[in-house]
Amino acid sequence: MTYSHTVMTTHDPQMLKGVLGLLLLELLDRADGYGYGIVTRLQEVGFADLAEGTVYPALTRLEAAGQLDSYLLRSASGPARKYYRLTDAGRTELARLRRDWLSLVARVAVLHEQAAAGSPDAPAHAER
Repeated sequence: MTYSHTVMTTHDPQMLKGVLGLLLLELLDRADGYGYGIVTRLQEVGFADLAEGTVYPALTRLEAAGQLDSYLLRSASGPARKYYRLTDAGRTELARLRRDWLSLVARVAVLHEQAAAGSPDAPAHAER
């Protein structure tokens, strides 16, 4: 998956909340990470409006669900940091979430294409 490192947009908070687990598992599938570092990585790929207060509870939930494991690693710039990594259950959940996401995107794309083409299957717009 390729990400733009320059596009910074705001996102619907509810939509973002719905895909946050997928985003976190995707990032941690590539490399272990600690809370602030994960937030920074997400911001760098375009989720500028994603706050630490959203990410930390999500990491805690994924760890409680057995999808992440954590360990402490000393930091050169301060106290030890809690790093997260995927578990086997996390990899299984990531595969499921990827499948579900791609299916959802495909269905939305079909509806969007029908509406853009003025398809007879697209709902008529009421005159105002």
